[in-house]
Amino acid sequence: MKYVLVTGGVVSGLGKGVTASSIGLLLKACGLRVTSIKIDPYLNTDAGTMSPVEHGEVFVLDDGGEVDLDLGNYERFLDIKLTRDNNITTGKIYQDVIDRERRGDYLGKTVQVVPHITDAIQEWIERVAQIPVDGESGPADVCVIELGGTIGDIESMPFIEALGQFSYRVGSDNFCLIHVSLVPVLNVVGEQKTKPTQHSVRGLRCLGLTPHLIACRSTTALEENVKTKVSQFCHVQKENIITLYDVSNIWHIPLLLRDQKAHEAIFKVLNLQGLTREPELDEWTSRAEICDMLHEPVRIAMVGKYTKLSDAYLSVIKALVHASVARGKKLFVDWVPAGDLEDATAKENPDAYKAAWKLLKGADGVLVPGGFGDRGVQGKILAAKYAREKRIPFLGICLGMQIAVIEFARSVLGLKDANSTEFDPNTKNPCVIFMPEGSTTHMGATMRLGSRRTYFQSTESKSAKLYGNKRFIDERHRHRYEVNPEMVARLENAGLSFTGKDETGQRMEIVELRNHPYFIGVQYHPEFKSRPGKPSALFIGLIAAACGQLDAFLQGSESKRNIPNGPANDMSQRHISYGASNDMPQRNITNGASNHMFQAACGQLESFFQGSETKRNVPNGAAKAYQNGAAAKLANRPQDGAYSIFNGMHL
Repeated sequence: MKYVLVTGGVVSGLGKGVTASSIGLLLKACGLRVTSIKIDPYLNTDAGTMSPVEHGEVFVLDDGGEVDLDLGNYERFLDIKLTRDNNITTGKIYQDVIDRERRGDYLGKTVQVVPHITDAIQEWIERVAQIPVDGESGPADVCVIELGGTIGDIESMPFIEALGQFSYRVGSDNFCLIHVSLVPVLNVVGEQKTKPTQHSVRGLRCLGLTPHLIACRSTTALEENVKTKVSQFCHVQKENIITLYDVSNIWHIPLLLRDQKAHEAIFKVLNLQGLTREPELDEWTSRAEICDMLHEPVRIAMVGKYTKLSDAYLSVIKALVHASVARGKKLFVDWVPAGDLEDATAKENPDAYKAAWKLLKGADGVLVPGGFGDRGVQGKILAAKYAREKRIPFLGICLGMQIAVIEFARSVLGLKDANSTEFDPNTKNPCVIFMPEGSTTHMGATMRLGSRRTYFQSTESKSAKLYGNKRFIDERHRHRYEVNPEMVARLENAGLSFTGKDETGQRMEIVELRNHPYFIGVQYHPEFKSRPGKPSALFIGLIAAACGQLDAFLQGSESKRNIPNGPANDMSQRHISYGASNDMPQRNITNGASNHMFQAACGQLESFFQGSETKRNVPNGAAKAYQNGAAAKLANRPQDGAYSIFNGMHL
């Protein structure tokens, strides 16, 4: 097993997660099987109880693991399925060691950070690295490990010591360290400064680790004299100094690494020269370039609680980007704070109220994501009512589905006090109730978590057609409350259709509104399984409906399914093919009419290549997102935002 460790220095938020994901993708494109591990030095056992405003979204895995959002980046880039053990935290390690001590495994020895904690870390890494995550048997060839935080943080010291020991444990030919650092440009002098990187590498060395490659984050490509200076002062060969400058979208990062021969430097350290092929990234390159060329807009209003930090909805944003690129549209996300839609805001802050409603009414589609607690719930209900009455395409996820059912019960059934027992335990008309398989008193890992099966009740529903008329699907869940099965008959008689249910028929998984262009709510989280080139079926449906193309899209999909011996009709597995791809099976265009716009974009790309050589230049000006109609600089974007100027935002 070969190991590639990615560390970060100077400041947080440099994009170690995207760098680690891109390195993994590049190695996979060279024919290697890759797995990933994220180390988070915080004391929490997992990310499940952490605030999305503070830490970003909680990403959910098939096995129910609630993990750091970087594991979502790994899954999207590498198209793999990780396990909860692929996310190591201080809490997990200490809990493991203390459990051993209580069992008497240490035979009365004094349990210490060294060697017991450090040994536990190394054993965990070696064990998890052997778990296959790509659907094939046997362990991967390379394990990419990301150490969270910044070199010098107190909480990461045991991990750094353990990784220093680990490098000797596995041998120099099996361990490569890549350090991500910052090379800032001070406006006063206008030159790239290397001193922060020098100090960061010096600190890393003092802790027993020496980098083989340095990935320098900067706004523009490093100048040659700057590379030379970093090489001299950090004792790293000049060709191993990689520049990762700001690009139009994060899909360009693997291409930057490839263009600078990062894979060759890694193979030299790991003694893999001559055992791999040149990276095959034709499909990835085409997708990155097409993303830059899109100009026909589609506007989606994101009505949520945590709109001040876009990373709180990172997977939702990525799923929207995947779908919009597949449909040949340029995505604009308008962030609508749910609370600003409520009547109370109209009195307290009329400007915010007007701005929120203006954004909602100007959108081509409405998306209400998941969340917990009653803040902003009334605003989400108003957004669902607006989308239902004005026939605006709507997608509700988890809580978004529940509020759609509550709104329907209030407005159509006339049950004015209809509510969820999460928000009103004493409501006389509980549309949403707590369902067993969880706990109302303990928060950590007590919900209905992970992959669960949903059975379609009819092949005529929009959701069933979008999923390729499969009998059932497997999607990831994270919730405690669900639609009250005792109210289903009344709701369906009034016009709602519960088109997807679990195997018992008691848990409502998908709800649709009949005679509406696109009004779908799902109890699960489809965003967690969306991939570049394999967008989530329901997000494709939302974008297509928002563009007025849903009927043509469904007809095209249906005609494809009727072709004998044609490609598989699994919508969730469809890819766009531009040639060889990251050591995965050849993929064909299978979306029929749904890809007319995409094929046109490909045609534009070919002529573009004929006319000029593609360049990845940095656009002038800071990236901007729109909130309440006003442009604001993107802030607190610890993962993708450091790289991405586009990144699925309204820029």
